[in-house]
Amino acid sequence: MIESTANTSQLVLSRIIENFIIIWLDSDINEFAEDTRNSITRLRQMVNTIKIFNDVDKCVDFLTDIEDEKVFMIISNTFGQQIVSLIGNVAQLHSIYVMCSQSIEHQPWIDDYKNVKGIFNKMESICDVLRRNIRQYEINLISISIVPTRSLTNLDELDQSFMYSQILKEIILDIKPDKTAKKEFVDFCCTHYADNNTQSSKIRDFEQLYEHHSPIWWYTKEPFIYSIVNKALRTQEIDVIIKMGFFIQDLHRQIEQLHTEAHQTSKMIIYRGQGMSNDDFEKIKKSEGGFLSFNNFLSTSIDQDVSYSFAESAGDNPQLIGILFQIEIDPLISTVSFASLDNISQYSDSEKEILFSMHTIFRIGKIKKIKDRLWKVNLALTSDNDQQLKKLTDHIRKEHQQKNVWHRMAVLMITMGKFNKALEIFNLICEKSSITSTDEQFVIDPAIYHDMAVAYRCIGNNSNALSYFQKTLEVERKFLSHNHPKLITTYNNIGEINDAMGNYSIALSYYQMALEIQKTHFPIDDPSFAITYNNIGAVHNSMGNYPAALSYYKQTLKIEQKSLPSNHPSLAATYEQIGSIYGFMGDYSTALSYHKKALEIQQKSLPPDHPNLATTYKNIGEGYRMLGDASTALSYYEKTLEIELKSLQSSHPSIANTYGCIAAVYHVLGNYSIALSYCEKALEIKQHSFPSDHPSIARTYSEIGSLHESMEDYSNALSYYEKALKIEQKTLPFDHPSLAYNYNNIGSVYDSMNNYPSALSYYRKALDIQQKSLPPYHADLANT
Repeated sequence: MIESTANTSQLVLSRIIENFIIIWLDSDINEFAEDTRNSITRLRQMVNTIKIFNDVDKCVDFLTDIEDEKVFMIISNTFGQQIVSLIGNVAQLHSIYVMCSQSIEHQPWIDDYKNVKGIFNKMESICDVLRRNIRQYEINLISISIVPTRSLTNLDELDQSFMYSQILKEIILDIKPDKTAKKEFVDFCCTHYADNNTQSSKIRDFEQLYEHHSPIWWYTKEPFIYSIVNKALRTQEIDVIIKMGFFIQDLHRQIEQLHTEAHQTSKMIIYRGQGMSNDDFEKIKKSEGGFLSFNNFLSTSIDQDVSYSFAESAGDNPQLIGILFQIEIDPLISTVSFASLDNISQYSDSEKEILFSMHTIFRIGKIKKIKDRLWKVNLALTSDNDQQLKKLTDHIRKEHQQKNVWHRMAVLMITMGKFNKALEIFNLICEKSSITSTDEQFVIDPAIYHDMAVAYRCIGNNSNALSYFQKTLEVERKFLSHNHPKLITTYNNIGEINDAMGNYSIALSYYQMALEIQKTHFPIDDPSFAITYNNIGAVHNSMGNYPAALSYYKQTLKIEQKSLPSNHPSLAATYEQIGSIYGFMGDYSTALSYHKKALEIQQKSLPPDHPNLATTYKNIGEGYRMLGDASTALSYYEKTLEIELKSLQSSHPSIANTYGCIAAVYHVLGNYSIALSYCEKALEIKQHSFPSDHPSIARTYSEIGSLHESMEDYSNALSYYEKALKIEQKTLPFDHPSLAYNYNNIGSVYDSMNNYPSALSYYRKALDIQQKSLPPYHADLANT
């Protein structure tokens, strides 16, 4: 195998900033031959990352591991039909080009695979077709965000991708690039294109001649600029967006300047042709009268025929629908900026291009079928006095009001579930900041410490979270009175972290301090009480005092139902908490109903990979497991794990808990070796994340003990149960239900070992606790 990028880290970087990879499979390729090196140079003028293979198995393995990029694949004719039959339906494979050293007649098998673009005897011919296909695919790549009409009457159902993209645009345009911004971007590109001489030369030109040409000139001339900008905006790759911020601002402002100078007063009709997935098109069809935003800089054309040809050719791809957008612009009612690129764009003569800035919003009009797999969608540029759009924009801005633009960016990352990105930005603020900084972008506000703590808490780093919450409290106590309402949030947060760390009495003391201040300043049904009641309920939950926990959670729910919209995320969190308590109390059907209420809200208000969704899937899985539906439980646990592995660090305690849940299902199914492997994964993470006497480690010891008991390995079972019991006797109240669970387990092992007096002794200890802590109908009582 030959790698055209310098090393693995460079390949990772390529995947961050480019949309495409070329794979070249040829059993006889000679990497040192001059014609091979020349071909690579030609290809890398279009796509930087080229992977060359002479082994079919390694090639297929690499191809099937790709998730986010599209692959253009060149194969030698010697593999031909054999390899295409293996890979023809791989989702990330865009197109295949068969290379043959001699001219041969058309081969009928090609007709069975629409993504095979032909047989070629020269690399130059492949490059010509490839260049057109890449151009077409880049046009199709632009993603959209949609606000259906129903969401305009209930903004709490707003598509989160729409909200995030609009906030992101405002933040990007507010950031003040410093003098090193261009150099940092150039250095970034040089690292990416380190072994690509052609692109490196263009980057040097960009650095030295940037001020000699306009931003639009660079955007339309250099594919590396166009590709990096639009992929970063499409995928919301924050690192790259920040590095390109200066250029995005310059490009946006030139579009504004050209629009102002044009003095356009008459109505215009312009067009855009592209391909779109069936899912996205179905969303548009259901959203007539709603809003649509393209999440990139948007190229359109005055020439309908040019756009029609793009739409029609996109429809040839079986995975896409061809869409011809017909866009009406009335300059008298809209000041949204757009610019004609005549005499500026590389394609201006042939495409009569009109360029809009990123995230421009349009109103969706009539939708009409032109022919099979080709539709026309009417759009209208939104007017300045559109009241629905104004209401929508005000709602979005209200969600992110931090005065520091970088702080706003970091909070947006937290909202999107990208906690490590948030911490990177916070660390940037701290590196460049001080309490007395003269640059308002880099002034330390106590709220920054608070939100850093929130991000650390979300990734499971409780010690850092506690440290930053305490820094927040230290600053607040210097400037605020001892019972100032602002202290309520900080006391609650410090209590929450202590709860998570097993310091229950300390947690309760902070919650009581918060509650005392609230009672001084607010009526008893004030929404702020909901947070404190919820937190006190959580401590009682951790201590195994489930009736008290349920009481506090229901007080929380009562306040939230009065003060919040019916699908607010905080309501979802409370439904989750109540569901969990009912589960602990053995009422699994009621538990499931609350978890499903939470899921219904979260699916409307969170992105599909948000960690909170993972928690709800896990809880629903737990409900099904306890009701005896192991297969449904496993499907929910697998959904949980998929999200967590993408959004959390591999050592996050939540992943350990999910491994434990999956182990429990395989235990029920009798697959003890698989269950044991998941338990061992869970234990490894917990031993890395928690002190050795943490109750969570005890739970995993109990699970491993239970597996050994099922395998009739009673000595190992007893050993693990006793390890669990030793921790729990040290860290939990004497009447905690988990202690009863372990007493029962140890009794069961002694029972199986025919040591009946010891078994009876432990069963009685379990029963004493259960009669105090569990409702009379709980299944565990009956079992004991």
